[in-house]
Amino acid sequence: MISARQPWLMHYDEGVPQQLEYPDFCIHDLLSNQSERTPQKTAIVIGDRSILYADLDRLTNNFARNLISHGIKRGDVVGICLANSIEFVISFFAVLKAGAIVAAMNPVFPSSELNFQVETSCATVIITSNSNVQDFKSEGIRGRKIKLILVGDPINKQYSHYEDFLCELDTDIVLPEVNPSEPAVIQFSGGTTGVPKAALGSHQNLVANVTQFRHWLVNLEDGNETFLLAIPLYHVYGLVLGLILGIGMGGRIIFTEKQGNVTEILELFRKYPISYFPAVPSLFNMINQHPGVMNGDYSLATVKACISGSAPLMESVRLEFEKNTCGFLVEGYGLSEAPTATHCNPILGEKRSGSIGLPLPDVDCRITSLTEDGLEVTQGEEGELWVQGPQIMLGYLNEVIETKKTMQDGWLRTGDIARMDSDGYFYLSGRIKELIKVHGMQVWPNEVESVVSRHPSVLECAVAGVPDQIRGEGVKAWVVLKPGHSLGLEELRTFCLDYLVGYKIPTELEILEILPKTPVGKILRRVLVEEHNSQ
Repeated sequence: MISARQPWLMHYDEGVPQQLEYPDFCIHDLLSNQSERTPQKTAIVIGDRSILYADLDRLTNNFARNLISHGIKRGDVVGICLANSIEFVISFFAVLKAGAIVAAMNPVFPSSELNFQVETSCATVIITSNSNVQDFKSEGIRGRKIKLILVGDPINKQYSHYEDFLCELDTDIVLPEVNPSEPAVIQFSGGTTGVPKAALGSHQNLVANVTQFRHWLVNLEDGNETFLLAIPLYHVYGLVLGLILGIGMGGRIIFTEKQGNVTEILELFRKYPISYFPAVPSLFNMINQHPGVMNGDYSLATVKACISGSAPLMESVRLEFEKNTCGFLVEGYGLSEAPTATHCNPILGEKRSGSIGLPLPDVDCRITSLTEDGLEVTQGEEGELWVQGPQIMLGYLNEVIETKKTMQDGWLRTGDIARMDSDGYFYLSGRIKELIKVHGMQVWPNEVESVVSRHPSVLECAVAGVPDQIRGEGVKAWVVLKPGHSLGLEELRTFCLDYLVGYKIPTELEILEILPKTPVGKILRRVLVEEHNSQ
């Protein structure tokens, strides 16, 4: 039954159910089940290395038993600080099979940030590489001693080594029966706007999101797809919609060796029949602009479906990418607290410009007033997006007050400003904390960015509010130019006059070579503002 407040259900692709049944098992069961079905099929490929499903399942079982023999208990937190690799995948599934919780960490973070994550997650074991050894304190973090398991050639006998954990044990250690409702992953959230918090996702949460996308991606077939993964596994986007979805669908998953290397990505398209490619808008844009794509040296014809997330996808980028493929590029939306997505545009159906799409099956949404807490606004009006669904997190680890503020009566307050049109398509305006007030008037960065990005000289842009003695806040644009182009403030302001009311037009412009971003391509407006204020 479709209710008047859920018009999005009318616009699902044919074959996408309005409600789903979710399997009552754990994330690692996806691997075990696939190993039974296709043991001799290649699961992961990176460079000249690969691993079969049967071997991946066997080695994760060995690793899990070794972790238990070394004292890892059900509910313990194990950090994985590795780049995309077979070692990451084995470690990830092994930790879950041991009944423990994975806290994935970015290996290029500075030691201060890594140790903050160790402390926040209460991790007792870190699986990392030799190059990161010095980044972790072995003692002194809340009185706990941290055990390091190193990937690579042994350099110091005081540490355990990953390779030893792959061996089969003489003693028979039985792997625990893990309840799907138990925590599985910790994703650090809030780093772009404040102090990061440890969001706890259960096995059920992640399996539910994978199940939703297995139905949403209507033109993909289980067992017949080749995934290309160029976004990091230490972020929940790459982990869920890349690795876990790929394992669940029985796909062959190709990893890039160097993150963000467009030429390597295109060479992989040349070598493999890539059919599914989740990435970020900047990467799709770089592929469009690559000379080898523009002159036809590289073919993307095998692509069936691509998901874009973590930042707004410009319509021009989507259309240009789809022109180079036989498939579809769709924008979605998610957050670490709902690992990983709650909305997506239809794969085959209408993709509305500027929209994050429709709520996934079993996801409900509310738009609530910015002034009257919890009050739903009328259709088409902007407010805070609240979401409810089977992928919503358990809460923040050791953050009872923050959890209560963020989760209310089963609803997750996203902190994002959105509106819904009459057909149930949702549109984001920005974060509540990033709202710009010019003479008390509201300006949303996304709205201004969408206009600035249309200028023919602009490759990428970011907009944020900066202190202004007269206006309270001024609108500043940071722009990366296309090669050989130039742009001045007055030219930009004149261009914007056709699209924006006067107070929304940037009063400052700064040209940059690159914009600061998170590992998955989300622009760090906070960093730009901090740099501006320090000048």
